[in-house]
Amino acid sequence: MTRLWFSYLCWFRIIFDGAFAARVWQLHSGKELPAPAVVAPVVALMPPRPSTDAALQLLSLFQREGRLIDFLTQDVAAFDDADVGAAARAVHQGCSKAMRDHLAVEPILREEEGQRISVTSERLGEVKLVGNVQGQAPYLGTIRHQGWRVSRISLAQPVGDVDLTIVAPAEVEL
Repeated sequence: MTRLWFSYLCWFRIIFDGAFAARVWQLHSGKELPAPAVVAPVVALMPPRPSTDAALQLLSLFQREGRLIDFLTQDVAAFDDADVGAAARAVHQGCSKAMRDHLAVEPILREEEGQRISVTSERLGEVKLVGNVQGQAPYLGTIRHQGWRVSRISLAQPVGDVDLTIVAPAEVEL
């Protein structure tokens, strides 16, 4: 039964895999097969996954200082505008504090919003073109948002075996 199953698998492989079919034909004709080429594992060729540690730390800081996750996961449709505004103010104050303490951001473009500027090809990595984009750089357009660049980030190095995916531990009152 095993040989029957194996022949069935080989038949499909011969039909759909030309290299396999060629090796089977060589075996069938009695020719000696060349040594198989050593192929590096695909995993070694893939770039390493970027670390999410800093993102998780920032999310944890925004939750601790401003209860950002609580706010974003709350269904605010059930509350009146005054309550949502009061909650947004508290979240804004706490998250702004966390950002000031651990990040410095600066505008990418120094010109004012609404001002017309020329965008060269060298700046295309830091400028998103919107609207009717045609042709080649330089592009002439109006600033709709200055953009932000992080100029400083200071996060603590995790000590020991810390699970950074826990951005806010559960709280139990005793």
